[in-house]
Amino acid sequence: MNKVAFGFLGSKLDAMGGFSEKRHKAWRPSVSLALDKALGLSRLELWYSPRFLRLARMIKEDIEGSEAKTSVVLREANIRDPWNFEEVYSFLFDFCNHYPFNPEEEEYYVHLTTGTHVAQICLFLLTETRHFPGKLVQTSPRAEAQHESVSVIDLDLSRYDKLAQRFEQKLGDDLQILKAGINTRNRAFNDLIAEIELVARSSTEPILLLGPTGAGKSHLAKQIYLLKQSQHRLEGSFVDLNCATIRGEQAMSALFGHAKGAFTGAVGKRDGLLKKAHKGLLFLDEIGELGLDEQAMLLRALEEKRFFPLGSDNEEQSDFQLIAGTNRNLLEGVADGSFREDLLRRINTWSFTLPSLSERPEDIEPNLEFELRKFEERAGRRITFSSEAKTAYLEFALSPSASWLGNFRDLNASVTRMATLAPQGRITVEIVNHEIARLHSSWGADTPARSEQTPVDSILHNAGVLPENVDLFERPQLAQVIRTLKSSASIAEAGRTLFAVTRRQRAQFNDSDRLRKYLARFGIEAKRIVGGD
Repeated sequence: MNKVAFGFLGSKLDAMGGFSEKRHKAWRPSVSLALDKALGLSRLELWYSPRFLRLARMIKEDIEGSEAKTSVVLREANIRDPWNFEEVYSFLFDFCNHYPFNPEEEEYYVHLTTGTHVAQICLFLLTETRHFPGKLVQTSPRAEAQHESVSVIDLDLSRYDKLAQRFEQKLGDDLQILKAGINTRNRAFNDLIAEIELVARSSTEPILLLGPTGAGKSHLAKQIYLLKQSQHRLEGSFVDLNCATIRGEQAMSALFGHAKGAFTGAVGKRDGLLKKAHKGLLFLDEIGELGLDEQAMLLRALEEKRFFPLGSDNEEQSDFQLIAGTNRNLLEGVADGSFREDLLRRINTWSFTLPSLSERPEDIEPNLEFELRKFEERAGRRITFSSEAKTAYLEFALSPSASWLGNFRDLNASVTRMATLAPQGRITVEIVNHEIARLHSSWGADTPARSEQTPVDSILHNAGVLPENVDLFERPQLAQVIRTLKSSASIAEAGRTLFAVTRRQRAQFNDSDRLRKYLARFGIEAKRIVGGD
């Protein structure tokens, strides 16, 4: 295939050596490109300004008079200002649209070494978008010779796949920051996090997080801050406040600070949270609980970046990003007069509704592991579930009887209790069963169908076993074992009673060990039940 290159005449570089014989020893990019044997150009199409027609003709003569078999086509470039991006781009764009490219018979190159920086940028863009259906080429002088080194840059090379992979990896890392490393499986939640990532990366407008108590609004706000900090988009601190915990002057002082003597007990000047959040992020949870006066001052601080501390005539400044959280319907607050409509419009540029835990059943297991790892970090010891215990807990957690009224707060508390009650670092079925009963009680449901329990179910429940976690076939047998243990003075005595027939058929038999292994399947320790009557 014929090889064809396009480039601008270099009014300075191609003029090295002037018009004397010295020019043949100077490095001239356009000439050296044409003389490069490895590249082997068939044709060089050279754009030139009318002011440099003589230079262009000399370059053409030097190339065509050399050993190289390269023809030169001179093309006048009617560009008045070579540093005007619009003018240069328009010229090249029109050239591309009218040039008879024939990629089946010719291979094209675009020379970037000559021309203004504006021209180089335009050539890159037009080649990257395939208006020039070719490869970029650069030339540079070698120290040991007058000819140049030629570097071909193919915009279709696999290296760009690697760049795309790096971008995808960075995006994945950003999403993991928002998800705190939890491999969430709920598609809707993952889509939500992906949208929040885009907003966090490119917007400084307020964000409103909606959702029930315990859905993770505070946690997500902190992760948004960490993401922005990792991208160097925030310099200041993460500052948070639950607005439901303060009222009146306390709220004013906490948010905006106060001057000395502003109210009884104000013995000195105090900076508020808005001041502390300068160049950082302020998270106001339960923003719907703020009073109307605080709402008005917050609105001004958002719009003007200025506010007055309580009791002060001196204005303060703070440039912060706001994330607000609420489990209330703020539109209803606007309707009943408890929330300012103008503030709602200001903080509602971006709003995201976090689903409850029960709406994300696929994410219960990964969050269970996440909460367990957090406990390990706090306690400094390894905690694991037995396989039976984990199965029993997840069966309950995913069942209709698990309401998760407190959402992730309930899950966090549940894991904390179970891990604390596992002194050997092993959460057993017995611990799980007790925890399930505790959760039912905390949700006001007690254990399910208590009034409808059969005598067998009652025996199992009193032993810390939920009947619904045991096959119907096995319940009577397990209940009989528990009754026998309670009426026996020792595990060995209970074993002799339960396995009397087997004992007569074998010379040796460890009744106690067999009994312990059987009960362990249900998370029951025999020693806690024996002699219970």
